[in-house]
Amino acid sequence: LDNTALHEFTDILVFLLHADPNMVNAGDMNGSGNLMDFLDEPFPDVGTYEDFHTIDWLREKSRDTDRHRKITSKSKESIWEFIKSLLDAWSGWVVMLLIGLLAGTLAGVIDLAVDWMTDLKEGVCLSAFWYSHEQCCWTSNETTFDDRDKCPQWQKWSELLVSQSEGASAYILNYFLYIMWALCFAFLAVSLVRVFAPYACGSGIPEIKTILSGFIIRGYLGKWTLLIKTVTLVLVVSSGLSLGKEGPLVHVACCCGNFFSSLFSKYSKNEGKRREVLSAAAAAGVSVAFGAPIGGVLFSLEEVSYYFPLKTLWRSFFAALVAAFTLRSINPFGNSRLVLFYVEYHTPWYMAELFPFILLGVFGGLWGTLFIRCNIAWCRRRKTTRLGKYPVLEVIVITAITAIIAYPNPYTRRSTSELISELFNDCGALESSQLCDYINDPNMTRPVDDIPDRPAGPGVYTAMWQLALALVFKIVITIFTFGMKIPSGLFIPSMAVGAMAGRMVGIGVEQLAYHHHDWIIFRNWCRPGADCVTPGLYAMVGAAACLGGVTRMTVSLVVIMFELTGGLEYIVPLMAAAVTSKWVADAFGKEGIYEAHIHLNGYPFLDVKDEFTHRTLATDVMRPRRGEAPLSVLTQDSMTVEDVETLIKETDYNGFPVVVSKDSERLIGFAQRRELILAIKNARQRQDGVVSNSIVYFTEDPPELPPNSPHPLKLRRILNLSPFTVTDHTPMETVVDIFRKLGLRQCLVTRSGRLLGIITKKDVLRHMAQMANQDPESIMFN
Repeated sequence: LDNTALHEFTDILVFLLHADPNMVNAGDMNGSGNLMDFLDEPFPDVGTYEDFHTIDWLREKSRDTDRHRKITSKSKESIWEFIKSLLDAWSGWVVMLLIGLLAGTLAGVIDLAVDWMTDLKEGVCLSAFWYSHEQCCWTSNETTFDDRDKCPQWQKWSELLVSQSEGASAYILNYFLYIMWALCFAFLAVSLVRVFAPYACGSGIPEIKTILSGFIIRGYLGKWTLLIKTVTLVLVVSSGLSLGKEGPLVHVACCCGNFFSSLFSKYSKNEGKRREVLSAAAAAGVSVAFGAPIGGVLFSLEEVSYYFPLKTLWRSFFAALVAAFTLRSINPFGNSRLVLFYVEYHTPWYMAELFPFILLGVFGGLWGTLFIRCNIAWCRRRKTTRLGKYPVLEVIVITAITAIIAYPNPYTRRSTSELISELFNDCGALESSQLCDYINDPNMTRPVDDIPDRPAGPGVYTAMWQLALALVFKIVITIFTFGMKIPSGLFIPSMAVGAMAGRMVGIGVEQLAYHHHDWIIFRNWCRPGADCVTPGLYAMVGAAACLGGVTRMTVSLVVIMFELTGGLEYIVPLMAAAVTSKWVADAFGKEGIYEAHIHLNGYPFLDVKDEFTHRTLATDVMRPRRGEAPLSVLTQDSMTVEDVETLIKETDYNGFPVVVSKDSERLIGFAQRRELILAIKNARQRQDGVVSNSIVYFTEDPPELPPNSPHPLKLRRILNLSPFTVTDHTPMETVVDIFRKLGLRQCLVTRSGRLLGIITKKDVLRHMAQMANQDPESIMFN
């Protein structure tokens, strides 16, 4: 089932359960028509979930339906109630507006701060220290076009401290201060994360996916996490580590979504509705990360979200639009464009070029497979050895190695975003990059934007060697960087690896076409003096291929890439590379990097993309197994308050099936552990006569008791009278599908109405791991 079908199926199921209580085997629901009914006087925390537990999607959906029905019926009573119903209907759009505004503002501030602090490692602006190198020289009246990166107001540290800009001593001083600044930024970032917000580390996307699937991780989207992640993201990107800010920006946007959700009871009291907001927030995060609002919506739909109804699609679109508009208003790149790497190629691509594009796709798939396997092996080693006990030392060591190796090479010294931008650029007449050091024909009279293919000059050959060394360095260092206890995104490093490989392939094809234009493959479309091959396009295709190989994205990746670059004409090469990289990577393993980290951390995530083809039955997975203690159950009218409290104290189960009696084991319903505790505590405080010997009953009428018996306690209102059940001969393929599509916490196993056992989400995950020859105990959380 796709998301739309799931939505419709859930609506039908809830409608059926509301329409006719007698259709459910559990029996009468007290005539209330409610799937889940609570005490007459609601008490605090009822219906909430404990940390590291899974929400019940059907129950949350039902509660929202009941809430909406009450608001609709009350809206007809008075003008004030009608206005309140309108405010409730518009609250979703207000939340989206606020998320977009805050996410766009934070992204703009992060971009500006990163530019300044990255340049701070190399020098400072004397006229205004808060200006980056580019901004400093913009304001100077003494800057010439040929030396546009040099101006008297901007001074390197060697010029400022020892009044030397050239020579060995100046180089060594700049080298030393570059390393010191990088270590300072990295140390400050890892210390802030360690002390104030441990959840601010990493990309955040694996945890966001898990949370959106219904898992509770308290504090992961909290205000402290938002603050610390925003600050430390600037520090780690500025330190020059091989990581990006795009993935963590999704986490930042979801923190914004969680904060604004808590201001509206419609979302704060319903975990299912809250996740609809978080899906839209993830779209806003990608929108501001790449300047790609449509790509953000597709990314949320394809890669992150678990439940994505049509209503959420529209709201995601609106949130992404507002976020992109806010970022465009701030204009952090100073080019009046929303896109990060704007390209303007003047040459179309040709069919013969599909072959090198597909080769780049193969490279991207192989790189993705290599990276995932090596990174997961290193992260597992970090978890299982003493290495994990020294996160600060690990960050300092990796930063020092990165800075020491990166500084001598101009392509690794600069920020990764600047590197990708240069690799994407076409070589115009005004470009001063080494990559554009071609030998020009003195007789050339072509227009500026239509320069023919030329033989490579010494600068291009030097740049090729430097790019090759930078490529090897990036491939190796990114494996060890991603997963450290600092905010770390993977989009930009992956794109940099692909862009370097692609640019080198592009220059190779360009020179081959120039020197051998009479070959049959070039003869039809590459005549002497023509502008045939665009190396920047190859860099763009390579970047898409490597990002697709690591994340396994396809549709959203292509849309993000053409929004990112403005290269709408080059969708087919991007599609060819993205599909090829996914096919190649899938041949070695179906998991993308985010799914691999979810499994490494043991999060209870049932991936919709996984297939379960084993022929096992519910009876093979349910508990209790043979030889185990019988299932802990409650009876409908024969247990005392003390018996229930003892059962709760001696077990750690999330809930208990309720049966007629332990002899018959006829199923009545299911009671949640947390609500039992709260109900008994509330009854002892508010209800006279409830003592340890009081009988607890879940029936409509109290049982017959002796004359002097203490007052009984009725708990029917917290009982789920329609728990999801399957028979013991239901195929596990069907059970797994039910858990995936309906987001169940647990499922009861019966035969002819008689309770046999229970299957929890954790049991399903353990069984799937066992069937895949993996360690079933790797599922760490409840």
